[in-house]
Amino acid sequence: MSFVAKELKRLTGKAIHNHQMIRDGDHVLVAVSGGKDSMALLWLLRERIKRIPIEYRITAAHVDPGFGADSAGQMKSFLSDHGFDYRVLESDIGPKAHGPENRENPCFLCSRLRRKLLFELAAELGCSRIAFGHHKDDLIETFFLNVFFGASISTMLPVQELFQGKLTIIRPLYLVDEDLLRRYAQSLAWPEIDLGCPTGSKVLTPEP
Repeated sequence: MSFVAKELKRLTGKAIHNHQMIRDGDHVLVAVSGGKDSMALLWLLRERIKRIPIEYRITAAHVDPGFGADSAGQMKSFLSDHGFDYRVLESDIGPKAHGPENRENPCFLCSRLRRKLLFELAAELGCSRIAFGHHKDDLIETFFLNVFFGASISTMLPVQELFQGKLTIIRPLYLVDEDLLRRYAQSLAWPEIDLGCPTGSKVLTPEP
């Protein structure tokens, strides 16, 4: 096992253990955009099941934003080939968020609408936890954005309860540097999933 894989497993396990992110019997919905961060998270959470004394289930969830790049088809192929339980949601939220009435901040609306779909899917499947692939660099960037543009000293939390505790967002990669994830993804030669987003990068790395 390479140093990169060992370090990723160590940091992810430490984050989950320190914050009791996953409990025995949990069904975790893993948000998978197709970027290296969320795909690494999905891979690590499944691998971890074999090494720990508790049992939990994971279901991968991908939202196709509807830009015409068929990320739904690409993700179905990848997840099926690797034996994951998954749900793929096709939507029109991308074009809707990029409509003429919302030109100033399409990414915010797109993220909000994708998250709403994930919340609804979690309720449908009985998942009390949703795992997002935010890493340490994301948390640091969010902190400075909030300081300079939001006039608040805050960032994303490793564990965040919503709806009076009925749903919990977890971020098991919050201790992990982005470069480590990049090297891990390169070593496994994952395909790039094209979302077709006109304002973002080819592959959407951070989750909403």
